[in-house]
Amino acid sequence: MFRHAPKSRRAVRAAAGFSIAAGLCASGVLPAHAASAASSTRTDLRVLVFTDGSAPVEAIRSELDTEGVPYTAIDLTSSSRTVITAGYLASAAEAHFQAVVLPNNAPPQLSAAEISALDTYEATYSIRQVDAYDYASPAVGLNSPQYSGTLDGMTAAVTGSGTSAGAFPYLTGSVPFENIDPNVSESYGYLSTANPAAGATFTPFVTMTIPGTSTQGVLSGVYTAGGRSELVNTFAYNANQAQFRALAHGFITWMTQGIHFGYDRNYLTIDVDDTFLPDAEWSQAGHCTPGDTICPPGTADTTPSRMTPADVTYEVNWEAQNNFKLTMLFNGGGSDDQVAATGSDPLLTAWQANSGQVLEWLNHTYSHEFLGCQQNLTTIPWSCVTDANGNYVWVPQSDIVSQIQQNIAWAQSKHLPIHADELVTGEHSGLVTLPQQTVDNPNLAPGLKQSGIAWTGSDASREPNQRAVGSSTLTVPRHPMNIYYNAATVSDEVNEYNWVYTSTADGGSGICENNPTSTCIAPLDPATGFASYIVPTETRIALSHVTANDPRPTYVHQSNLTQDRIFYPALGSILSTYRAEFAANAPIVSTLFATSGQILQQQAAWKAAVAAGTVSGYIQSGKVVVSAPSGLYVPLTAPDGTQNPGLLGSSIGATPFGSAYAGELSAYQQAPGFGNLTLFLPGIGLVLTANPAK
Repeated sequence: MFRHAPKSRRAVRAAAGFSIAAGLCASGVLPAHAASAASSTRTDLRVLVFTDGSAPVEAIRSELDTEGVPYTAIDLTSSSRTVITAGYLASAAEAHFQAVVLPNNAPPQLSAAEISALDTYEATYSIRQVDAYDYASPAVGLNSPQYSGTLDGMTAAVTGSGTSAGAFPYLTGSVPFENIDPNVSESYGYLSTANPAAGATFTPFVTMTIPGTSTQGVLSGVYTAGGRSELVNTFAYNANQAQFRALAHGFITWMTQGIHFGYDRNYLTIDVDDTFLPDAEWSQAGHCTPGDTICPPGTADTTPSRMTPADVTYEVNWEAQNNFKLTMLFNGGGSDDQVAATGSDPLLTAWQANSGQVLEWLNHTYSHEFLGCQQNLTTIPWSCVTDANGNYVWVPQSDIVSQIQQNIAWAQSKHLPIHADELVTGEHSGLVTLPQQTVDNPNLAPGLKQSGIAWTGSDASREPNQRAVGSSTLTVPRHPMNIYYNAATVSDEVNEYNWVYTSTADGGSGICENNPTSTCIAPLDPATGFASYIVPTETRIALSHVTANDPRPTYVHQSNLTQDRIFYPALGSILSTYRAEFAANAPIVSTLFATSGQILQQQAAWKAAVAAGTVSGYIQSGKVVVSAPSGLYVPLTAPDGTQNPGLLGSSIGATPFGSAYAGELSAYQQAPGFGNLTLFLPGIGLVLTANPAK
């Protein structure tokens, strides 16, 4: 962890006044965070990042990747790096970078001549600079630190300028700093007050009360000297910390002045697997799951859990009260088994009366059959059955197709609305399942194609990236939660959690001791551990996905919605924590399964195009011009007021560009097959030029 930033070796730097294209509103009035775009100078849509490998600058670099903002990275630790000159940064009428990111305001690896070239470039072309982590000093418009130390567990405040100036309009005003482990200092910073020299200004964006005083110390703010604008951050962070994740998008918005490649949303979609199917329950005595795993001799059976009509009523009411809907993944065979055993299924009746109250219904196969290799369940863990030649024995294509199509027919007969091209197999089976099954079931892809499946679920903890399954299907990776499938009660959840995450000396399985990606914890109190540890931990993990522009769904199981209904406290905590920090203009976005897949597909295609160098864009004379391969979906973010052209490409009948989110407009805009696509706004237009040959 960074404990300090190098002190500056340059004093207040002279710079030109700040100005950039940000778009006129329909009334012709410039947005508060932008100035005129009338300059004929071309400014390329690319960020220049100087990195020394430190966590703060790498965090900003990671956010550029996350949102899809192209950048050029220069490794300051490399002896063969590019030397920064005026010619590298710009030509006579072209600025090659729209923003600059530095580890601090004066990296020692840059020569005086290079710093001078950057100063001149930023001043001449009105380019903003972000200092990832600075020491508080007069060189950046601040007094020396009045506090230096850990910021764990403290709460920062976003100032009115921080929201109105266009950096953080999506935050409510409070930014809590993590304190995951009280015994470890996780964040460090310098708190001081602004004290700019004559002719310079400092505008605090994020502040925190200096310990022992009532004074607000600066954590992030804009230092302007001679017209140059520099975002100064005086706290250390990494890409995964909650405080950075809350502020990260604002850093991008500020540095690019609201116009950039990229598209950012805060996604949370919850899948509930196994609806209508009973889930086997954990045995606290045997530390196993009778019916699903091999248990020690003498372990008593547990009673499988299955939702009841009362659970349906509770879910529907909870969704209405919390303005959030769940996706229900169903196994029709579970309902048919209930009818065969008792003559009716009140759970089905309850769901039929409320079928439209969830986000969507999603095919989870008829009876949850394992669709990979044939399993040998007599070994621990299970293994694949092999033939005389040692080859896997596979579940046949006919079984795969039957499981898919039986469930579709069942849903249609019960009048449950579904999308027939979506599927999640039981346990994501059929796909590679390490260590037992090292390849996909070769019968899976043809079975999916025969059944018309375009999107199939995968486990993001095993395969985080989307991939093709045959020629017709793409995966949609899903995040698992540690709210276990075999736990319907708080007692079972805590007991299993302790078994997994405590050492053998503490009575656990010791799995945590032998897994390099796991950490052992002290045993949780059965009475308080769920609320005090598991819920906050799952909240933090889930929100790390939500704030990472990550459309991958998160999945739990129907057992978590019955008996103690243990998932609701976790989901309630996720939603309340998010809504306390993020404003109403940045709501959580829940997506249909296919939509999640399409977003992942667009993100991957854009990333590949940027890496291949087949896309570029620039701002010039009130326009943003984008060159992209025909058909590519280009992510663009622009200020409020940006419009699609109207009649014959004019402003007559123009319509708004993109959709509003976090105080901006953004969209994935498809590059045309020929000619130009123009997005117009009084004072600024966006033009996409197709390059079919690329």
